[in-house]
Amino acid sequence: MQISKVRKMTECAMMIALGTILSYFTIFSLPMGGNITVFSQVPLILIGYRHGWKWGAFSGVVFGLLQMVLQGLGNFAYVKTLGAYLILILFDYVFAFGVLGLSGAFFRRLKNQPLGIGLGAAVGSALRFLCHFISGVTIWGEYAAGWQSVWAYSLGYNGSYMLVEGIVTIVGVAALALVLDFKSPNLRKSKS
Repeated sequence: MQISKVRKMTECAMMIALGTILSYFTIFSLPMGGNITVFSQVPLILIGYRHGWKWGAFSGVVFGLLQMVLQGLGNFAYVKTLGAYLILILFDYVFAFGVLGLSGAFFRRLKNQPLGIGLGAAVGSALRFLCHFISGVTIWGEYAAGWQSVWAYSLGYNGSYMLVEGIVTIVGVAALALVLDFKSPNLRKSKS
């Protein structure tokens, strides 16, 4: 059974909304920013896995823009040049969350759904970290301590929260994949 375009759009909108709500529930916040949330990346991984890379990436970009408007506008006060504004928008929001939705589709062909979706979550989290790392090196490096290289600063800062956020996401998607079939239109596991 094919899933209609209207249903896909509805599911994407619901998952973007769910991810946005979950992003407000933080397990831990770092002093200078960077949050470990309660499964906020999970809905984006699920969209990519369920509906493919185009739906997932588009949903991730929409989610990223919502994050920028709802929670990230304060970051614009710290950057000074047009180039820095562009890097902030692209690498901290658009690309960072777009790759999460994209990554869900990477391992869809694996027969073991929890493994496939877990690997997608791991790749997505790693790609999101890479986006934030690039942003950290290019525009946030002035916050590195005098004794610390900008590379070490960005690695430590972004790695400290993205590693845990990635693990939380992997656990979340794998647990859901044990009880739901994301390739099935009704999400029910077939009894075999």
